[in-house]
Amino acid sequence: MRLRFGDFVFDSDTREVIRGDEPLAISPKAFALLALLIESRPKAVSKEDLHHRLWPDTHVSDQSLGNLVVELRAVLGENARNPKIIRTVARFGYAFAARATTDRSGGGELVASSVYYRLVWGRREISLEPGDNLIGRDPEAVVWIDDESVSRRHARISIDDGGATIQDLGSKNGTAVGDKRIRAPVRLSHRDVVRVGPASLTLRILKRTASTRSTIKEHRFR
Repeated sequence: MRLRFGDFVFDSDTREVIRGDEPLAISPKAFALLALLIESRPKAVSKEDLHHRLWPDTHVSDQSLGNLVVELRAVLGENARNPKIIRTVARFGYAFAARATTDRSGGGELVASSVYYRLVWGRREISLEPGDNLIGRDPEAVVWIDDESVSRRHARISIDDGGATIQDLGSKNGTAVGDKRIRAPVRLSHRDVVRVGPASLTLRILKRTASTRSTIKEHRFR
């Protein structure tokens, strides 16, 4: 996954943070912290959860996380008094605050070009692009649902080499796959039904046939 925020590109595959054409010097732990905050955006992550995920089964002082945040902000050129990227949530933890978009300027395609992902919503068919696809009431969302029961940034479907994954973004009324409300990121399969507010969205996974490059048929995952 390659995401652009500000002057930076985050690349989860190469485990690099790039500014311009130059990878920045960042420790593995600081990169892991950035990756966790990006993965959870826009939700804040508690210090307890960050400790557990960064140092599993290892006791470290509270200052260890603070030092890691200081390092990460220094790498990103952040001012701790007016942070634009790593936001401190008082008496709780941290959150990734920058606006991020999928970057396709380098590193090749994120998924094989022979595989396509579509959401079918009534008579509409919405293409999902490699990277993150926002669902919500935000007019810039890939799947725009103009209904008061839907949060502005309600859920996100991420497309990568492993397929499609959906994550609720702390919405007020929740996101369901089938009849089950999701609590954590869930990998989606062909013909799964995603429910967001009044919308029922059916995922279709398609592939280009080997016999012709101009014909696309439904992938058979039955």
